[in-house]
Amino acid sequence: MIATTLHGLEPVLAGELEALGGTEVRQLKRAVSFSGDQQLLYRANYELRTALRVLVPLHSFKAHDERSFYNGVREVDWARLLTVTDTLAVHAVVAGNYFNHAKYVSLLAKDAIVDQFRDRFQRRPSVNVEAPTLRIQVRINGTRCDLLLDSSGDSLHKRGYRRDAVLAPLNEVLAAGMILLTGWKGTGSFVDPMCGSGTIPIEAAMIAMDIPPQKNRESFGFMRWADFDAATWATVRSTADARARQEHDFPILASDKDSRARNATAINLMAAGLEHVIKVEKVAFEKLEPPEIPGILVMNPPYDERLKLSESAAFYQYIGDILKKRWAGWDAWLISSNLEAWKKFGLRPSRKLTLFNGPLECYFQKFEMYAGKKHG
Repeated sequence: MIATTLHGLEPVLAGELEALGGTEVRQLKRAVSFSGDQQLLYRANYELRTALRVLVPLHSFKAHDERSFYNGVREVDWARLLTVTDTLAVHAVVAGNYFNHAKYVSLLAKDAIVDQFRDRFQRRPSVNVEAPTLRIQVRINGTRCDLLLDSSGDSLHKRGYRRDAVLAPLNEVLAAGMILLTGWKGTGSFVDPMCGSGTIPIEAAMIAMDIPPQKNRESFGFMRWADFDAATWATVRSTADARARQEHDFPILASDKDSRARNATAINLMAAGLEHVIKVEKVAFEKLEPPEIPGILVMNPPYDERLKLSESAAFYQYIGDILKKRWAGWDAWLISSNLEAWKKFGLRPSRKLTLFNGPLECYFQKFEMYAGKKHG
């Protein structure tokens, strides 16, 4: 199987899969391949925090033009997977010199499938891009063509708790990956002082309390498959839900100086059932009181592309000054695509990782806030 993810999160996802019992775990580009049984497929969809989709390889072949690709798709006995009353959707990703139009490849694959049904049964399945019986992914690299079944349905970044959002909310998979990269497991305090829609503190609480990321989701792609095993799925879900803790021992704090952000966070906390776990405040960063027990601070500072470089540089210098003055003993992690403004931050990172927030290349950097001067 293949679990897809965001650039830079491959090692985190590989660790998650190994913890679930996956074998032959291997990191790829924005993906991790692994082996396992049907139960692991269900667990991967329900419990992985840094996966976007879980794909099951179906068929591979070589093709160098439209005809050989069409014939390759028809090599599959699609009647094993679909009936004429079912629906399908095809998504293609292409790279190389032979095929360069993903939408056309999707259309060609769909034609090959429905033509096979029309030839055999004089009827054909129809297309449903929203909730198909079978979601198929085509991946072409040069002449190599891979057909995969998408077991997830909707992307797994959709957790079901985001009912309100301020500008440019962080992808949930990225937020979870950032927290796991910090090594935070729930021991010590956790603070997001520029929380926006609350995605980072919500994901942190779900990690600390072992709440499955898809607890609010009712439907997955594999539920519509011919081999869906309802009993195995019920066991997977109930076992994962039973591990979740009801309380958390350390403070998790979400704050923002913007009342709109505070309100959005409060709404999303209620949707996630975490309003009793996460404290949300409307307060500017410079006035925020750090919790008594030090821990991890994770921040996604607002980045307005209309800001002049001098203004954004001053903003970053201001953040660095506050961290030095008020957050001794904490590990501060910040993500930003403003690579020039970082130069004015005034602190030396102990770790620097490259992640992508949508199309934006970002640095995710760790700053160890020592009490007094650092020696050695």
